[in-house]
Amino acid sequence: MSSWASCGARSTRVGPKPVVDATGTDRVEGCDLCEAARITPWFHEDEVCWIAECEICYVPMVVWRVHGVVPPPADLAHMHRELARVAVDCLSVEHYVDDNMRNIPDHYHAHARPKGGFFGHGLKRKAAPTEGA
Repeated sequence: MSSWASCGARSTRVGPKPVVDATGTDRVEGCDLCEAARITPWFHEDEVCWIAECEICYVPMVVWRVHGVVPPPADLAHMHRELARVAVDCLSVEHYVDDNMRNIPDHYHAHARPKGGFFGHGLKRKAAPTEGA
């Protein structure tokens, strides 16, 4: 695992029944993104989304809190704005947003990938700010 020191449309569902969690958003039993396990560093969370390091790609990944693939335009804009903020804070290179949901195609998420690349393995991270700086 790498270290990051500084840092209403919904799809039709087929399969497990959604469950409403304590935040009032729906999730699907067995969905890794709905579970939102804290297995990598987290950078941001709010009522719309959360952003953590992708355990496969080692880049910041934003996840919509609703199980579906078509967020409303306001939620999508919010998620991309927060992902860009985190990417600027954490990455030492320019980034692009990749929302091709390859491994989990039924739950919206997007990655901030290094421009000209795909993975964050070996990518130089910005240093943590020092006290009083």
